[in-house]
Amino acid sequence: MHRCTSTGDFPLIIIGDKTMTDKNKALDIVSRAGHIMLENGAEISRVEEVMDRIAHAYGVDSGNFFVLSNGIFTTAQGYANVEHIPFHGTQLDRVVAVSSLSRDIVSGCVTIDEAQCRLDEIRRMPAHPVWEQVLASALGSGAFCAIFGGSFADCGVALLSGILLWIFVLQVSSRFMSKVTGNIAGGALVTLFCIMCYKLGWGDHLGNMLIGAIIPLIPGVPFTNGIRDLGAEDYIAGGTRLIDALMGFLCIALGVSTVFVADAYIEGSIIALDGTAYDPVTAQWPWQLIAAFIGTTAFAVLFGAPRSKYAGCGVAGVLGWVAYLASCRNLGLSPAEATFIATMVVTVSAYVLASLQRCPVIVFLICGIFPLVPGAGVFWTSYHIVSQNLPTALQTGFLATKCTFAIAFAIIIVTELSRVTARKTTA
Repeated sequence: MHRCTSTGDFPLIIIGDKTMTDKNKALDIVSRAGHIMLENGAEISRVEEVMDRIAHAYGVDSGNFFVLSNGIFTTAQGYANVEHIPFHGTQLDRVVAVSSLSRDIVSGCVTIDEAQCRLDEIRRMPAHPVWEQVLASALGSGAFCAIFGGSFADCGVALLSGILLWIFVLQVSSRFMSKVTGNIAGGALVTLFCIMCYKLGWGDHLGNMLIGAIIPLIPGVPFTNGIRDLGAEDYIAGGTRLIDALMGFLCIALGVSTVFVADAYIEGSIIALDGTAYDPVTAQWPWQLIAAFIGTTAFAVLFGAPRSKYAGCGVAGVLGWVAYLASCRNLGLSPAEATFIATMVVTVSAYVLASLQRCPVIVFLICGIFPLVPGAGVFWTSYHIVSQNLPTALQTGFLATKCTFAIAFAIIIVTELSRVTARKTTA
């Protein structure tokens, strides 16, 4: 058996003149595990499940802890630990690692001291290299531009904007700006870049370029986790995270709108856009499937998923996008109805992949759901508002809202069916 010293983030707790008892050490392990998962993008129900699993494995009452969206309260006789845990960014490989550790603890092959060491190692896991993140942002922007109808020229501009945006995020936004300011500035930056390219004759459809360009900023993690928390009847955490996602959407829209207004002031009129255009080449099935796979895989990189899960994330995204396109093109369903069906397909796929690969569902769900998140609706609603076309803005915004509710209901339904099935299996 070996020991290691806890990091500064997780200090060793001293009670009187003695180090922690085994029970308090176990509670410290529980708190550490929850801390790592919560700050790296796990939903509340998953954090509680892992903490409960570890607590029972070490013979501790799981009723000693309480998890909120940004904090964990752990109390017991002779032990108290209250932590504020701000969300620093998504790194799903840490979530997967803690979940794997909890299963090893349950199997009885990890002692408390060994668990402390492994948690310290997980806490120090590095993010994916900068070049890999920048490449993923570029490919994600270009691929999603194609998904939403952009031509190859539009995808090229979106790809360049993805490079510019992620360099800005890593070197400026994450270091010197708040999340609100960073989203506004990032949205403004890519909008300015795309407008300049469009005026230089690069790209065919400005709207399509911009939709692809802003995609890396879309708050997919709080959006998806908020829905799942609501489905788990954790209304405080779910509402908090959905408000966080809504603020992200609004900040992106504000950044986009600011540049359009400034350009209209300089040029004398706002740039006229006729709506989303669909290129006949990229709209074909093979290109759509390739773009969906590349786009969702790219976001697996940006969200810090383990490299072994990239392909699964891409598969979940492709299955959902196939369901969406087939529902619209072959069945004649509305976008909201098609979104509902596609989200159910993605969610079921995420549960199947998670079971096969023994990792949290959220890894595949967050990435796979991205083609269905109404990012295009955010752009068009903001554009029609600044162009003073309020009826169309209301129509576009209402459609985006309906698609959002469709995603929420589909995730909640599949999640609840999964819980019912699990209860019947264990009964």
